[in-house]
Amino acid sequence: MNKQKTLNGSFSLYGKGLHTGLNLTITFNPAPENYGYKIQRIDLPGEPIIDAVAENVTETTRGTVLTKGEARVSTVEHALAALFALGIDNCLMQVNGPEFPILDGSAILYVENIERVGIKEQNAEKDVFVIKSKIEIKDEKTGHSIIILPDEKFSLNVLIHYDSNVLFNQYATLEDMKNFKKDIASSRTFVFVRELEALLNLGLIKGGDLDNAIVIYEREMSQENFDRLTDILGVPHMDAKRLGYLNHKPLVWNNEPARHKLLDIIGDLALVGKPLQGRIIATCPGHTINNKFARAMRKVIREHQIQAPVYDPNREPVMDIKRIKELLPHRSPMLLVDKVTELGSDYIVGTKNVTMNEPFFAGHFPDEPVMPGVLLVEAMSQCGALLVMNMLDEPEKYSTYFLKIDKIAFHKKVVPGDTLVFKVEQPAPLRHGITMMKGYVFVGETLVAEAQFTGQIIKNKE
Repeated sequence: MNKQKTLNGSFSLYGKGLHTGLNLTITFNPAPENYGYKIQRIDLPGEPIIDAVAENVTETTRGTVLTKGEARVSTVEHALAALFALGIDNCLMQVNGPEFPILDGSAILYVENIERVGIKEQNAEKDVFVIKSKIEIKDEKTGHSIIILPDEKFSLNVLIHYDSNVLFNQYATLEDMKNFKKDIASSRTFVFVRELEALLNLGLIKGGDLDNAIVIYEREMSQENFDRLTDILGVPHMDAKRLGYLNHKPLVWNNEPARHKLLDIIGDLALVGKPLQGRIIATCPGHTINNKFARAMRKVIREHQIQAPVYDPNREPVMDIKRIKELLPHRSPMLLVDKVTELGSDYIVGTKNVTMNEPFFAGHFPDEPVMPGVLLVEAMSQCGALLVMNMLDEPEKYSTYFLKIDKIAFHKKVVPGDTLVFKVEQPAPLRHGITMMKGYVFVGETLVAEAQFTGQIIKNKE
């Protein structure tokens, strides 16, 4: 399993806000394990902190706006996309105004500065949510949709469509987050000339110009109106009959708008609160449906707080039964772990196939066989013992014993034919021969039992 990551140092960026036009400074700071993303308004009394999570999004008109009480921060998606794509889990962002600076309209400056200060690996495990079945959010009125499907990593496919002769259908894809800097980070935000007047009337894009946005002119207007809009943008007058992209800098890619929409999705999905493993397929995405999808994902995650490990019966075991018998003194009928499929520094995943031939089914119960709950706890503890004993130089000289069992819960009965998957975590290192553990038992995706237990490692008498 991967470890959580934070920045190796702090850095600051300066620029104007896209919508407010204010001169802004944003500082990115390292943060402790399990901190997540937080944004601090250092210009407000009390310097309030906003948790960067989907439920705190209050507006999605032309960017993602986070709010907590009187504190409000907009245009956060580009910075969050850079953090998320580069694998940063914990970061405190401090800003001296109501939005992040737009910079050049992309995420590249964030990426370059993250790489400049470096990334620091932390001790806690990265909590990746693995997508195991299709999840879809669709707006029936517009046809816009976002789907996530099971996949071996996090990847995205984006299709955009506009009623425009200049920008019609475009497609963008990102198969590996390692390519974010090269393929996506430099893509800039875009706007249609026909939208400018409405946005200005809403008090937005006061800081927009041809250096920080792609401006698309695809519907001819009178020269007088076109001159008025270019005056607002602070650029020289141009021929109103000439349609196309109005920019100082040419497009980085022919499908740069689609790539930027993909960037926005990554930034908005950073508000889910944990990394995802799955393939995103987005049709005509925007901040509104992005946020609906992020909220839906957070709901799914809450419903599956304890996620079953991925069990592949074809995968070569980390420990087979021979190695298990070398580490544990248990033998039939009390050896309750068949193999170990994953082994980390502070966790272990093991399995047991439950058959009708188990001796306890003869009396528990003859007409309705159910595996005793105490044996589920015993099986979890045996997995935990394997984790600890595997660290010892001479494990055959030691035995493990229960000291305490807490917070036991049985959620569903275990019957013949079930394959049990155990996940046991060790929250703290072994001290003075004492270990504390949390154990979970799954059948498929269903959590059937859980417990916390304390054990002691004791050297056997000669």
